[in-house]
Amino acid sequence: MTLQASMVIDKDFVLSEVDPRIYGSFIEHLGRAVYGGIYEPGHPAADERGFRRDALEAIRKLKVPIIRYPGGNFVSGYNWEDGVGPQAERKRKLELAWWTTETNQVGTNEFAEWAKLAGSEVMMAVNLGTRGPDAARNLVEYCNHPAGSYYSDLRISHGYKEPHRIKTWCLGNEMDGPWQIGAKTAVEYGRLANETAKVMRWVDPNLELVACGSSGRGMPTFAEWEATVLDLSYDQVDYLSLHTYYNNNENDSMNFLARSMDMDQFIGSVASICDYIKAKKRSKKKLYLSMDEWNVWNTIGSSRASERWQVAPPEFEDTYTMEDALVVGCCLITLLKHADRVKIACLAQLINVIAPIMTENGGPLWLQTTYYPYMHASLYGRGTVLHPVIRSAKYDSKDFTDVPYLEAISVYNEESRQITLFAVNRHLSDSLELDVNLGSFGQVRLIEHIVLEHENIKATNTKNRPQEVVPHTRGTTLIDGGKLSVKLSKASWNVIRLEYVSE
Repeated sequence: MTLQASMVIDKDFVLSEVDPRIYGSFIEHLGRAVYGGIYEPGHPAADERGFRRDALEAIRKLKVPIIRYPGGNFVSGYNWEDGVGPQAERKRKLELAWWTTETNQVGTNEFAEWAKLAGSEVMMAVNLGTRGPDAARNLVEYCNHPAGSYYSDLRISHGYKEPHRIKTWCLGNEMDGPWQIGAKTAVEYGRLANETAKVMRWVDPNLELVACGSSGRGMPTFAEWEATVLDLSYDQVDYLSLHTYYNNNENDSMNFLARSMDMDQFIGSVASICDYIKAKKRSKKKLYLSMDEWNVWNTIGSSRASERWQVAPPEFEDTYTMEDALVVGCCLITLLKHADRVKIACLAQLINVIAPIMTENGGPLWLQTTYYPYMHASLYGRGTVLHPVIRSAKYDSKDFTDVPYLEAISVYNEESRQITLFAVNRHLSDSLELDVNLGSFGQVRLIEHIVLEHENIKATNTKNRPQEVVPHTRGTTLIDGGKLSVKLSKASWNVIRLEYVSE
């Protein structure tokens, strides 16, 4: 059986310009993300600083614009001073968020240096669990002030003459979570975030600051937390964070593939709360959203490492399937559908920990299934998001009703005269015939139709079979003037890249 769907794309149906930071990621001092992931002195691929070149190469191909660091739960007990200065003199500390030993061999300067090599900006988080405004303002001074003050001169003495010029900062992490070191009530956190933001801006007026939303839509604090925190800090912050993870632990694939609808509803709810506080305060400022943790996380309920105080033990090393890649693709489409409000998003995390990239200590690197939709969106999803008009057959699942089999969005880049259509066929057994009307663009030509698919939706890429699930360019797209006829194979991620040649 073949399903039918239609889509109208018009250059006048403008939603928003895409902020490239929507394709950001996240590296925390958790598991093997840092040690054994980006940093492994002595590895055959390590450079003179200990950074793995193979990891850098894989990350550069993603063109990740911004990477959140150093946490995550880790940041709520982190003293940034422990990670600067001569590496041989740094203290080994018991790390209480994940019950490991932190060697502090990688800290602020090393990560900023690594991010520059990766072609990324740093999104720095400050500790509002055990610390507060004083440590935060000192870190801003250390990172961003040129010279002539105690902390800027300290940075220079550590070998970094030029400031790091970090623009985007997170005011803590998941502060309503009882698992968080120094968890707080909404009033406690809202006042602390406001005062911390104030002094950080006094050091560097050019900062963009992200306040913590609740730790997830399922938290009992959700909505009331956001409203209270913003009531206390709205004038000092630019973004509110959202965190969400999805899994298929119930082994219900059709319900799992609909999970991006939860993300859609989540974003809409938080945007409404922001607008309520804006109206309450009679403010002219529009608050934007930072989805700075999102991913598929099938091991989310698992415990920390079984033995305490190890150094960088393997933790949360999910092996991703073809269907996981489809959900990641649907979530990327959802983020683009909200590009007018979501300006930052961080796939959590980037390497080894619930990540698209995996390594073996002392051994090879391989790419998971989720690497590919993330890469495609980052490479080809820059420009202007256009509101699509979509008709599609739908289905109901355990938690969702009226789920369209077609999940799709289009991005138009005027400079390159290119149109990119991202599309997922959620149906597990039937292909989908998609008719696309591109009338306002005139004549177009096909650049390529990329497809990620596999006969087995549980197929994975592993160290021994790293090419089991990889994209191909044999997708079927026929063009007649400004109209396309596209065949989307069952359970597939599709990238249709077009160039318009006349209007």
